[in-house]
Amino acid sequence: MSYDVQIKRHGLHALFDLKGAAADVWDWAGGTLPAQPERPNSRTVKGELDLFYIGRNHWILRAPIEQEEALAAALKPVDCRPDISIVLVSDTLTFFTVIGPQAADVMAVASPLDLHPRQFAEDAVTYTEIFGLKALVQCCGGGFEFAVEQSFGNLVVDYLARTTA
Repeated sequence: MSYDVQIKRHGLHALFDLKGAAADVWDWAGGTLPAQPERPNSRTVKGELDLFYIGRNHWILRAPIEQEEALAAALKPVDCRPDISIVLVSDTLTFFTVIGPQAADVMAVASPLDLHPRQFAEDAVTYTEIFGLKALVQCCGGGFEFAVEQSFGNLVVDYLARTTA
């Protein structure tokens, strides 16, 4: 069955993994980060920066790859306080978007997560599975965006092609 969707695999993003007590992380990096998300499994945005609250005392900051060097200088991952962890992980994930009128149908094949808007709000972000692989999923304009480990990118391209053919 053919689906009315557009699928795009994105290039690299600047990604930083942040861990530690929220007060400590924001004391160190708050001036650089978007506002602290108010609830787990949600995100906030500041310009081109996305901040994903993905677990207790755990966030991922995403930005265009062109901002990686400036963000590294501002966040100082090598020199940060001992009570927090900031790690540059830009080369670990590859992102995909699935948008269009039948994006939810494609995602229902790919993931066991209930992505209906009643359950998965517009600002929601969480880890789940895509085709059995660990994936970070969020809503985006007209559909969904997800990320898998970079090494599985070509496999996901193949699975998406087979699903939507």
